Amino acid sequence: EHNAELVATITHGSAVSLGLKAGSAVIAMVKAPSVMVVTNCEGVRFSARNQLNGKVTRIRPGAVNVEVTIEAQGLQVVAMGTQESTENLGLAVGKTATALFKASQVVLAVLP
Repeated sequence: EHNAELVATITHGSAVSLGLKAGSAVIAMVKAPSVMVVTNCEGVRFSARNQLNGKVTRIRPGAVNVEVTIEAQGLQVVAMGTQESTENLGLAVGKTATALFKASQVVLAVLP
């Protein structure tokens, strides 16, 4: 269980069907291609409502893209990027990075 605060944009109908109330525990999911990774961004303001600062814990090269895992606020956030962007950002395990994603990219679920 984590107490990270994320912002999600959902319809009133979805909130009702999920039985959401202020303070409800939920599962939040974001597809890795929707997550942007930035570095050296202290003081920079972004329009993305979800900004999780943490450390890179894993870099997994694939045939086409690279998976970058960031541990932030007790959460693991996985982003997909190119090898070139990974190199340009100087990403490495242990480096500080920020995961950014828009509220509209968050899918919520509740357990029965």
